[in-house]
Amino acid sequence: MALNFTDKTKDNEKVERFITHYTSSQRILLVGEGDFSFSLCLARAFGSAKNMVATSLDSQATLFKNYQLAEVHLQKLKELNCLILHEVDVKTMHEHDILKDMKFDRIIYNFPHAGHDLFFKERDKELIMRHMELVGAFFKVASKMLNEEGQVHVSHRDDYTYKLWRIEDLANDAELVLKEKVVFSKWDYPGYSNKRGSGVLSDNEFPLIDSFTFKFSLESSISTNSDDDDIEIPCMELMLMLMAIGD
Repeated sequence: MALNFTDKTKDNEKVERFITHYTSSQRILLVGEGDFSFSLCLARAFGSAKNMVATSLDSQATLFKNYQLAEVHLQKLKELNCLILHEVDVKTMHEHDILKDMKFDRIIYNFPHAGHDLFFKERDKELIMRHMELVGAFFKVASKMLNEEGQVHVSHRDDYTYKLWRIEDLANDAELVLKEKVVFSKWDYPGYSNKRGSGVLSDNEFPLIDSFTFKFSLESSISTNSDDDDIEIPCMELMLMLMAIGD
């Protein structure tokens, strides 16, 4: 069972609580939340959300319109003392009036997506590029908001076509390095409901096939081994290559 509690109490010490990779002693920022069910899952595991900041790109009014349980989840988070912010763009959140002076131990972005399009499918290069631009910009901003030993966690499908996003390369472009890749199971997060997130079906779930949590840490300078035969292609160049596919 993923929900674990570790009692570190000695005299007046507080209990530190854990759920999977997260603890109540970490300063946690969650971005791109849908119905806030993931944030609420963590808060319930910790018994408090004083260590958490949970954000959404949507306004509160849009959330209430698109997600049946959003209002209930937000109310429960407020009761657990979570700082909740709406209309937070992951590409510019380091400039947000409240967030700009904050540093975090964990920054969590579950299943980032640039939005659905009536004219493109997930395999189409135009939509892949939008996703890559979003995630790449997020990494560059998130890297500025981490504590020295902090981590950025991105949960993401690793099957076709999502593998084409090459999120490890995008992270490297932001001087973040992959430390660990672990299987993501929604059953490890009681109450979590992954949402489609845009359009008329925004409250629907989507299949979590071959899903993983990618854990990235800061690296001041990315060193390369001269004996390494692998050739790394910067992701901006990769996106230009994608544009050429099929032309």
